[in-house]
Amino acid sequence: MIERYTLPEMGRIWTENAKFQSWLKVEIAACEANCSIGKMPEAALKEIRLNAKFEESRIKEIEKEVKHDVIAFLTNINEYVGDSGRYIHVGMTSSDVLDTGLSLQLKDSCELLLEEIEKLENKVRSLARQHKNTLMIGRSHAIHGEPISFGFKLAGWLAEILRDKKRLLILKESISIGQISGAMGTYANTNPEIEKITCELLGLKPDTASTQVISRDRHAEYVQTIALIGASLDRFATEIRNLQRTDVLEVEEGFSKGQKGSSAMPHKRNPIRSERVSGLSRILRSYVVTALENVPLWHERDISHSSNERIMLPDVSICLHFMLREMTEIINNLKVYPDNMLKNLNIYGGVIFSQKVLLLLVEKGMSREKAYSLVQKSAHQAWNKENGNFKENIEGDQEIMTLVSEKDLKVCFDPSIHLNNLNVIWDKLSI
Repeated sequence: MIERYTLPEMGRIWTENAKFQSWLKVEIAACEANCSIGKMPEAALKEIRLNAKFEESRIKEIEKEVKHDVIAFLTNINEYVGDSGRYIHVGMTSSDVLDTGLSLQLKDSCELLLEEIEKLENKVRSLARQHKNTLMIGRSHAIHGEPISFGFKLAGWLAEILRDKKRLLILKESISIGQISGAMGTYANTNPEIEKITCELLGLKPDTASTQVISRDRHAEYVQTIALIGASLDRFATEIRNLQRTDVLEVEEGFSKGQKGSSAMPHKRNPIRSERVSGLSRILRSYVVTALENVPLWHERDISHSSNERIMLPDVSICLHFMLREMTEIINNLKVYPDNMLKNLNIYGGVIFSQKVLLLLVEKGMSREKAYSLVQKSAHQAWNKENGNFKENIEGDQEIMTLVSEKDLKVCFDPSIHLNNLNVIWDKLSI
């Protein structure tokens, strides 16, 4: 039984035993629904509740002969239930059990993913609050742009995490769908009321218009949402990896006592957990095409989706659950180096304040084209020298200094102005 597995919660949801448990829940709920509208005696329902169980190994044994997993499952249940078993699965088709049971697993998976994304949200929110005013350089094209704060960078991550959490909430509702509609989905051999009652008992909603299966656009949405959240985590991980580079070293993954970075080079401390997250995100994205190709099944159903879903849905659920936990640990143990951030920000004598100098000259009456040319010349002279100094170059340019004062320049080279409007973002995110 399920107790023998020593797996994390998400892993337990996707065991064979858990799958059969979900099928059993569906069958019993359908029996309760049938009983409630007088389609089966209460004594039979009582016997089914009391005796209905299965043995995983026995199901596999029967399946070898009948080549049908649901028939093998029902045969094994009836071995325990006896005569009352004739009321089980009445008017139903295999996909009523398979797809509704699968929805229970997907719903449970969404709930666990929501728990983990909230933990990540809290860690990122806390770190953003801590580093609201920790100045660092902002980069575009991987080249120095203008000052930002590390907290500002994290606020962007937090906003994305909140969007991902909203996506998960929507997904949970979208995937919490059941069907008890019989062959072709026309209710020809069952009462639509059975579907309604069964789904209510299971905490699901009846599908709007199922065929013999629940349409696979819902499952494609599940995989695409998980892949999108994985892409968010990949973005965070990639940023950490870049900021940990030796020639940058503004942040660094935690490095535990006794940990080793290289079998050959004792000095190495590598961003292995972030690299792990980036690598796993590629697996999630690789499944998106498969999920989309499952949508156009033939007519009212085929089972071309079934084989790959048995691999894909557990894989993406377990993988993202692990990635969320991994990223939460990375953020929780992240080392931040403000001194290195300031050192990198001030390289080349404040060349990153070129826009402020440009705007000052325009304000003083110089044409934008002329101002841009003069500022760019001083900036590139600083950039092209090992110890270049943009501010000194500006101060040595008489054409510029005839228009501006040292006090004007001091304002231009003050990075704190880049923090003045952070409260606009902080208020939006309730940081």
